[in-house]
Amino acid sequence: VHKHFRRLWPLVISAFFGFLLGVLLFVPRLYSNSQNFQPIFEKKINVLGQIINYVNHLYFDIVDMEKIMDGAFHGLMEELDPHSTYIPAKEQENIDELFKGKFQGIGIEFDILDGYITVISPIPDSPSDVVGLMPGDKIVSINGDDAYKITKNEVFKKLRGRKGTKVDLTIARIGAGAPFDVTIIRDEIPIYSVGAATMIGDDIGYISLRRFSATTDKEMTNALNKLQTMGMRHLIFDLRGNGGGYLEQAAAIANKFITTPDTLVYTKGKIRESNQVFIAAPSKGRDEFSLIVLINCGSA
Repeated sequence: VHKHFRRLWPLVISAFFGFLLGVLLFVPRLYSNSQNFQPIFEKKINVLGQIINYVNHLYFDIVDMEKIMDGAFHGLMEELDPHSTYIPAKEQENIDELFKGKFQGIGIEFDILDGYITVISPIPDSPSDVVGLMPGDKIVSINGDDAYKITKNEVFKKLRGRKGTKVDLTIARIGAGAPFDVTIIRDEIPIYSVGAATMIGDDIGYISLRRFSATTDKEMTNALNKLQTMGMRHLIFDLRGNGGGYLEQAAAIANKFITTPDTLVYTKGKIRESNQVFIAAPSKGRDEFSLIVLINCGSA
């Protein structure tokens, strides 16, 4: 029972904080036009401070306050709607890199399989591709440290780094006998949002778009130009699994298929100055081909 309690108690604290902070979030909405807002808000903040103080001083086990508070913030955002979420700073760094379209590292797509870092695919022309890493390779050590049962966050910390720095890996490859060592010099790695752009028939083009990142507009322009040069008259535009990204990039992509000055998308919120309206520029639209769009439950 004691062990079960030890496991549940941090979750109870996290849920309670989430509830309390959720109340604090909705107080401004309920009392924004009332003179009672400030004293009620201050009272609830004081209660929160007391709870944190009690947990910190009286809870019987070691408290990871950062983890507990992150759980509380997650609970707060979940009370809003299914699309609102709290992203800790460390996770936000990885997301920023993904949507900026580049990062510095060795350039592999990987997963943790049976406890080992397993190469899914080296990114074309990346340092990993240059040294000859192959799909299925297992990284068994990094700079001499055993990499068995390493976490994905630890992989990012160890493999990413400044351009020009080196990392020593030990690779196990099926059919290669004993594991072997490689030294990889980190470089700037582009992250492409266009996953594929090819002709699948005499006049049928296919483009797969993974996300709306900082480079998506330019990538799509190049892809469309290439396919039209190859005689494309019909386009299959695959947005399955595209989880979204930068709004202005999504609007720019929509504009490529609109030839009239229509409203593409707009935002509306409490702060009027923050509202945005994206109007199509007819000169950027293309009507030389028909369009089919593929989506699924993973499309934003």
